[in-house]
Formats: sequence, C-alpha cells, structure tokens
Amino acid sequence: MKAKKMVGKIENTELEKSKAHIVVEIIEYMANSVVIKTIIKKSTGNISIMSFDNGEGLTEKTSPFDTFVQIIEGKAEIVIDKIHHILDAGQGIIIPAHMANFIKPNGRFKMISTIIKSGYE
Repeated sequence: MKAKKMVGKIENTELEKSKAHIVVEIIEYMANSVVIKTIIKKSTGNISIMSFDNGEGLTEKTSPFDTFVQIIEGKAEIVIDKIHHILDAGQGIIIPAHMANFIKPNGRFKMISTIIKSGYE
C-alpha cells in the first residue's frame, strides 16, 4: 500500500542559531496535510522537521543518501524495503540509501529527518 502525499506548507527558513528551541513546538499540524520546515540546509545534507495530520503520509521513494528519522510526537509507521516499522516518540531509524521507503498514515505525528550527503561523492 502506497501512502498519499499532501504537502500543505513547506518553509525553507532555517532556525535562529545559538538559541535553544523546543523541537516539538517548532511546527504545527495543518488539517489534511504534511507540513515541512527546514531547520538546517547545507550542500552536505539537511535537517527538517515534519508534521503529519491524521491519514497523511509520504509516497514511496528512494534517496541516494542515508536518512535518519526520529519521531518526536505520536507514533509513525515507516516502511523500508517492504518491512514495516512502528516507531513511538523518541525512537529513530536509519533509512539506507537506495532503499525504497514510505511513511504510512497512522495518526498524527511529528518527526525530524536528517539527510547526510557527504561520503557519497
């Protein structure tokens, strides 16, 4: 089963540096949408925070880079190479480069996504 993708808002401004942030409060839920906010964006990788409303997920994709995702609120189902992983708040998983993956709708949740591009030149 492939999840649908409905991105409601993408914000590409980085967070203020040298200031503490309550990560789970950086992003809000938007009805029937996935919201993405960039925390750091560099040529060697990026860190984003995402919120998923009930019934929202991301379609199947592959990336040429390893991606680390950590759930910071709620519970999520991450499917990597057809293997389903249920993650609770505080848990994370590495999605290997070139491996098919998607995020299956499973209730409201927030997560951090970290992509590291260095080492793949």
